[in-house]
Amino acid sequence: MRQRRRKRTAWPRAVLVALLLLSLPRLAVAGEPPNILFIYLDDFGWRDTGYMGSDFYETPNLDALAERGLVFTDAYSCAANCAPARACLLSGQYTPRHKIFNVGTRPRGKEKDRLLTHIPGTTTLRPDIVTWAESLQAAGYRTGMFGKWHLGTTPKKQGFDVSVDYRRLPGFKGHRGPDGAYLTDVLTDRCIDFIEASKDKRWCAYLSHLAVHTPLHAKLELLPKYQEKAPGKLHKHVEMATMIQAVDDGVGKLIAKLEALELLDDTVIIFTSDNGGYGPATDMDPLWGYKGNYYEGGIRVPFFVHWPGVVTAGKTGTPITGVDLYPTLLAIAGAERPDQVLDGVDLVPLFKGGDVAGLDERPLFWHFPAYLQSYSVTHEQRDPLFRTRPCGVIRMGRFKLHEYFEDGTLELYDLVDDIRERNNLAEEKPDKRDELHRILKEWRENVGAPVPARK
Repeated sequence: MRQRRRKRTAWPRAVLVALLLLSLPRLAVAGEPPNILFIYLDDFGWRDTGYMGSDFYETPNLDALAERGLVFTDAYSCAANCAPARACLLSGQYTPRHKIFNVGTRPRGKEKDRLLTHIPGTTTLRPDIVTWAESLQAAGYRTGMFGKWHLGTTPKKQGFDVSVDYRRLPGFKGHRGPDGAYLTDVLTDRCIDFIEASKDKRWCAYLSHLAVHTPLHAKLELLPKYQEKAPGKLHKHVEMATMIQAVDDGVGKLIAKLEALELLDDTVIIFTSDNGGYGPATDMDPLWGYKGNYYEGGIRVPFFVHWPGVVTAGKTGTPITGVDLYPTLLAIAGAERPDQVLDGVDLVPLFKGGDVAGLDERPLFWHFPAYLQSYSVTHEQRDPLFRTRPCGVIRMGRFKLHEYFEDGTLELYDLVDDIRERNNLAEEKPDKRDELHRILKEWRENVGAPVPARK
């Protein structure tokens, strides 16, 4: 017996409109901006991961993320040491705008060795400067900071709903705490707690590890492994190796939590460092220099972005710098730009496989009107007394110019042919030298950069 055909229901227009409106929240959720996990290490060198070529340190979790992400081989910090790099990162501004030039404001080195007047700068990121964390808060993100702040105020006063400042954790001395607690593990676990508590919201976690800054405190249970491991030609420092593995193990725990919460595909992960590696414990070869000076080893840093479904895996040699992170985070979050100067550019089009006009040839700037004394151990360096003397630096395209304010010395390097910066082309290429010097001086004048005078 044939079944009777069911009569099609003719839905009233009002009902159709109501159903459409009910569906809009789900559509909005599907199009919401992603979560952000920003992993920011301290004194972590350009080659301190496996994916960048370390032959002793082990970073399988970071390597896996980098393999599925976009790696920037020519990424830079805005400063060669901690505080100014972090101020540039959080403000989106080069050092002359916020005036945090050094760690602390006191003179460095012996007075008789300093030929120029001391410019103290400040230790505090001014409250009138809107951080990207504040902008993300305004866009509806729940924000958390875990680790090192180093900007004179407190994270909660400058945009973070949750703050775990390592200096306020009871009982910690350096990287070790009471009952055998290891700082890297504690900060990772607090970050995981934040993600768990924020799983039904949009969130940004700024995991700002103290690792691998001095004092070098090994994670004790990992010591036997690296004491027994054959040293590499590039890296061999046992304590540093345990610290780096502790960071990477923590990254593995974070990824496992994101997967368990089904958030990994909805989270942008950015990884980088505040400056070059600590000279006595690591090596950035073929880069020359290390933390504290403005050769490539002091300012070029590892960087990748992992963004499932958006970023195409690969590598790029496009130069980027720390101030680019602010407009990039705003674009990721769909947040509004604050009413202040931002010196960087939005990298999201580059993340998505597109292009940003002029990005490869734009000038990048560094300004350090201070002194930073040398390590107590002997290193191959420009100056036996100071890791750097007051200087300004510009990179534009393949060329990089150093200017040292004491005597006006100019050093010009072709980073494509001479990544180690050993062949000074200042006399051989006077036109390029003068072009970059002119642009650098004009920039200093435009941003009001103080240049120390002779005593």
